[in-house]
Amino acid sequence: MAISKAPAKKVGKKAPPPNDNIVFVWEGLDKKGKRVKGEVVATSEILAKADLRRQGMNPLRVRKKPKPLFGAKKKIIPKDIAIFLRQMSTMMEAGVPLVQAFEIVGRGHENPAMQELILKIKSDVESGTTFSAALAEHPRYFDDLVVNLVGAGEQAGALENLLDKVATYKEKTESLKAKIKKALFYPAAVIVVAFIVTAILLIKVVPQFQDLFQGFGADLPVFTQMVIQLSEMFQTYWWAIFGAIIVVAFVYREAHVRSKNFRRQVDLLSLRLPIVGELLRKASIARFARTLSTMFSAGVPLVEAMESVAGATGNALYYEGTLRMRDETAGGAQLQQAMRNTGLFPNMVVQMVSIGEESGALDDMLARVADFYEEEVDNMVDAMSSLLEPLIMSFLGIVVGGLVIAMYLPIFQLGSVV
Repeated sequence: MAISKAPAKKVGKKAPPPNDNIVFVWEGLDKKGKRVKGEVVATSEILAKADLRRQGMNPLRVRKKPKPLFGAKKKIIPKDIAIFLRQMSTMMEAGVPLVQAFEIVGRGHENPAMQELILKIKSDVESGTTFSAALAEHPRYFDDLVVNLVGAGEQAGALENLLDKVATYKEKTESLKAKIKKALFYPAAVIVVAFIVTAILLIKVVPQFQDLFQGFGADLPVFTQMVIQLSEMFQTYWWAIFGAIIVVAFVYREAHVRSKNFRRQVDLLSLRLPIVGELLRKASIARFARTLSTMFSAGVPLVEAMESVAGATGNALYYEGTLRMRDETAGGAQLQQAMRNTGLFPNMVVQMVSIGEESGALDDMLARVADFYEEEVDNMVDAMSSLLEPLIMSFLGIVVGGLVIAMYLPIFQLGSVV
């Protein structure tokens, strides 16, 4: 039988309030007559002043917040969301009322876009919307998993505990993503730089040597002739080469977004790559375990949690495998058996889940699995960085040094003849 905890109702969206909130900048006097200023979110200037008066302020000047020059606004990144959730968790645990916590966190944020988002959520909550429904109005920043967990916390009267779990989940997942990016970005960036440097040498530098070699009156070494031919090709078709790279990158991006089968093939190929494939596999297992542990400990039934868990794995094969596990557990199979049937999880993970099911501590076992694989990813990234640095330096030396040697070989031969 599938293991599940006390059912938690799925959070439904409340009727959304009008989405025409405006940020106003105000100046006024507080209860002690001290001059203060700040920002407030409202649908009109009149309501903004009324809101300030309810807070004990005497508004002297209220105006719309001017837009930044050239429309420049710092984007909201996942790290901002993770910090916001952690701050709200800390405030709630300290006994700060929800609306006041929004005010403190929102005013103290350095990112104007994030500050505006928090104040919009605060305005929605003040108007009677639940915290989870207010978050659901911004699906770009708060996915269903976060919304459902916050909603479960509201219904259970343990919002501060659930916020802590959500904040920990976001921090762990963002940390894992950062490690993966660190492992893949460095070699990719070096390859791009090496290609650009090589192209510049072939287009600008090699032709200068070519003009010099024309007066030698002797056959050039084969290696030098190959480099000169490559240079001539770059000089003639450089626009086609760079254009092809841009087109391929664009087609790849569009196909990855639009084609499910293409994404599946790319994910399948990436898992088969040496070293990198193992890193991506462990990262997917860590995300699977962390997400399922967080949702299960929050009281979300196992079968309902699986869909959110599938989307969090970050890999098409693990997404499909998790959905198959959902169907099997819904039919009465145990989670450990469903995991074994997919063939995607190591035996150690399946055994840990089996122990968790038998002992009634599945969320704790899944958390231990997530901790283990996150540490494995961290160690692999460090090892890859140590290994890749000398390999990349050797690669650059061979490419650039090879071009230099090809250009100087005829000069060396001429010197030996003389």
